[in-house]
Amino acid sequence: MKHFRKELWFATAERQAFINITPQVTLALKESGIKEGFCLVNAMHITASVYINDDERGLLQDYADWLEELAPHEPIAKYRHNNTGEANGDAHLKRQIMGREVVVAVTEGRLDFGPWEQIFYGKFDGQRRKRVLIKIIGE
Repeated sequence: MKHFRKELWFATAERQAFINITPQVTLALKESGIKEGFCLVNAMHITASVYINDDERGLLQDYADWLEELAPHEPIAKYRHNNTGEANGDAHLKRQIMGREVVVAVTEGRLDFGPWEQIFYGKFDGQRRKRVLIKIIGE
């Protein structure tokens, strides 16, 4: 069995962002040479997420609005975590809702997606450099 590892790094000006990383993951799969197996894509920061859904602008805004309703950034004093000197208690909760990672089957050298599926990186406490791990195993 072969394995392949690659890191993607992101820095955004916005506090919250949803980035379609399907092209980067597809490129990593091609670089790996693996034709059959699994691809793990993992957010390597506690205030970021990786998830699969449709790349549609309205849906992305719906996610942003929904997450802000569930875990609003302000008031900062609402979160005990922010007593540590950080102001990102909401970002930890948003990450928990959206998830840490995805695993996608690899079939005939392609990500084996359903219709409209794309891989996204969600940042909920941006303005810092953060990474995503891609780990591919198979033959």
